[in-house]
Amino acid sequence: MERAQVRAGTGRTPGRERTTALELLVHGVGGATPQEMLDDPRTERVTGDETAAIYRRIEDVDSERDPDRRDDGPAGPAGPAGPVQEAYVWSNLTSGNGTRALWLLLLPFMVVNLAHWMRPATHGHARAVRLYGLLVRLAGLTLTVLLVAAACEVALDLAAWQCAGVSACAERNSWLGFFSPALSHDGWWSLPGRRIALAALVPTALVTLLWYLSHRTWSAYESARPMGGDQGEPGDGPEADPGRTGADPGRPEAADTPAADRAGDDEATSLTALGRPGFWFGRRLVARLRAAHTAAGLLTVAAALIWAAAAHDREPGGPAALEWLGGLLGTALVVGFAAVLWVVCRRGRSERRLDRELDRRLVHRLPLAAVTLLLLTVVYTGWERTGWRSTGGLPGDTAFGVLTLAQGLLVVALCVVAHVLHRARREPRCAMRGFGGPAVALLACALGGVFSGGVSQRVADWLDGPAAVIPGPPVLLTWQASVIPPLLVVLLLVAGRLCYVTLKLARAERTAVEREYPQEAADDTRLRRIARTRAMAALTDRAPLLITATALTTLLLGGGALGAALVTGVTPARAAEDTQPFLHGAAQTAQALGSWLIGVGFILFVASGRRAYKDASARRTIGILWDVGTFWPRAAHPFAPPCYAERAVPDLTWRMATWTALTGGRLVISGHSQGSVLAAAASWQLTPAVRKRVALLTYGSPLERLYGRWFPGYFGPAALSALHEDVDCWRNLHRVTDPIGGPIGLPGDCGPKVDRAPLTDPMACGRTALHPLPAPILGHSDYQADPAFAEERARLLARLRPEVPGPRPRTAE
Repeated sequence: MERAQVRAGTGRTPGRERTTALELLVHGVGGATPQEMLDDPRTERVTGDETAAIYRRIEDVDSERDPDRRDDGPAGPAGPAGPVQEAYVWSNLTSGNGTRALWLLLLPFMVVNLAHWMRPATHGHARAVRLYGLLVRLAGLTLTVLLVAAACEVALDLAAWQCAGVSACAERNSWLGFFSPALSHDGWWSLPGRRIALAALVPTALVTLLWYLSHRTWSAYESARPMGGDQGEPGDGPEADPGRTGADPGRPEAADTPAADRAGDDEATSLTALGRPGFWFGRRLVARLRAAHTAAGLLTVAAALIWAAAAHDREPGGPAALEWLGGLLGTALVVGFAAVLWVVCRRGRSERRLDRELDRRLVHRLPLAAVTLLLLTVVYTGWERTGWRSTGGLPGDTAFGVLTLAQGLLVVALCVVAHVLHRARREPRCAMRGFGGPAVALLACALGGVFSGGVSQRVADWLDGPAAVIPGPPVLLTWQASVIPPLLVVLLLVAGRLCYVTLKLARAERTAVEREYPQEAADDTRLRRIARTRAMAALTDRAPLLITATALTTLLLGGGALGAALVTGVTPARAAEDTQPFLHGAAQTAQALGSWLIGVGFILFVASGRRAYKDASARRTIGILWDVGTFWPRAAHPFAPPCYAERAVPDLTWRMATWTALTGGRLVISGHSQGSVLAAAASWQLTPAVRKRVALLTYGSPLERLYGRWFPGYFGPAALSALHEDVDCWRNLHRVTDPIGGPIGLPGDCGPKVDRAPLTDPMACGRTALHPLPAPILGHSDYQADPAFAEERARLLARLRPEVPGPRPRTAE
């Protein structure tokens, strides 16, 4: 399958290098087939595998050896004119069979990992940058502990401790009969310690599953090594010169910036941070974090068991040997958590080199030690004790309050650090004035709390039924589920506000549409539709308002729920019993509705995710948010969905570097939507010599509109300006009707600006001689069908024509 890769280097003739041209197409959200991208049903895979590969038209496979091929005309499936076109298809990295919809269950982990990369841009403030990364990693660790604690609550407390200990509940759930002392006639498994020890298999299996998924994707994604050393020479792999960086050595920041660790807790990031050789190679850090989070999950299960058994052993008259053993295991537990914190807080490897070393002792011994401690705890808990009965809830309910409080304090501290970083270098387009990362981290913690509280409440209702014979989940989890209806009310009010603003904008856009099509007569329905599409596309720029309202409301309601749970010690319905009938009814409604909303929402969430992975149209609806989340490496949480860019970026880098080295030709990398982000990231990874033979053509690109605003430390104005100076030339196409893509907003010397004026969409407003039928409103799709696409590509190829690019004037920052 490596036909084009091999044949591109054979049969060359002198002078032919300067005229060979290649267009490398990279699709965006929703994926695409090679036949769609190349507009030809006959395609052949020239390099790659089933996961991600490069395709060509069959007649173009040997095009580099064809001396009669022209490359100065428009390309098309009917003839060989124009540059050779290749399609990089990466859709299987983020889609595939329906089982990948289960990745949606890892959404809180993905969101907190996203918060890591949203820190404000800064130069200097090394300690603040390191502290920002540390706080996000600690927030991610609390999410792992919270998830496992919720599984312990469901399996150990609600099922094995509460329901099995009450005859009425055990009779209603016959599958718990062997746990019940009454139904099993004091059978071997009916002792409380043995019941919860056996039930510990459920959270342990959950931790094992998370470890397996993380290890499996770690081998497939993080192990794709970027090019190291001189990328201009074919065959130079990571082993050639792992210390070399892809950044321009002539820049002070490339030569003088201290080494940065993989998680970004480094000295101020250079303008081309994504150009560091180790940026897309997170093998060591993910392995370290996976070991720490796996151990933390297992230790959480052990803590639930020790807490329950030790509480009984400390009672007067308890066995001294078991009390001593419980204290010893508790001390080992504290040591284990201290080791986990040390690993999470410790700085990782440098991004400025390919760090192929693995901490094998740590990666293997830390989880193994946690497993050993858990097994000893199971034996200790299952030991027969006289007079131990399961009454009330399982000891340890306060752990949820401690976790919630810790998360709140981490988010507040993160806000302070983010404010310090943003104040040092104010970016006018930075979303939420630098508070985007803390807001997203807060939403991740809220999602974890909602999942935990909702699932616990639903399981309690299912086990208990209408009888209400068991205490149920911890009071805090019930309060957290009860705040969902008020949160939805606030979100509906914000949505109403956005709808009102959109309607006003649509009326204003109608006047603009009439001015843009002065010669065409269109009916009112057509004008309203075009104006409404433009107004809806502008909603993307109002996302900060929605995120701000959600984060502030969540912080207030979450803090109120924690305080109310600590003060009252009872559920919302019981706390409001002596108040006004309206308040009592509202509390009962919120408690019941919150539980049901989580149950129904959870089912709809998974069903929607499964449909999105199987249905291309549904995937495009939510794909941009998911693809943004999984674009970034797993720097804060190892159980987040894998980063597809750690495979896609090396793929594109290797292809561009080897093709230009073998042919000496000109290359245009054309990226649509998310593909433009991959194209930019891959261009940063090239050496300066290779970048001067590469032109960048982006269309429908979220580089500035989304990434530049929400990830200013990596795609801010300074970074995008550096990219424009590094590549030989760059042009960007966008439409006013596009809800995702937008202008880059940078000056340049390939035309007056990087951006071309917004493309006309639709091509005709009414019926004309050229468009007798209504022209479609394209929005985010079909950029290549616009004549401007071929025109801009020809301009880029013409600029690349000189064999040795001349020096470019540097713009003042």
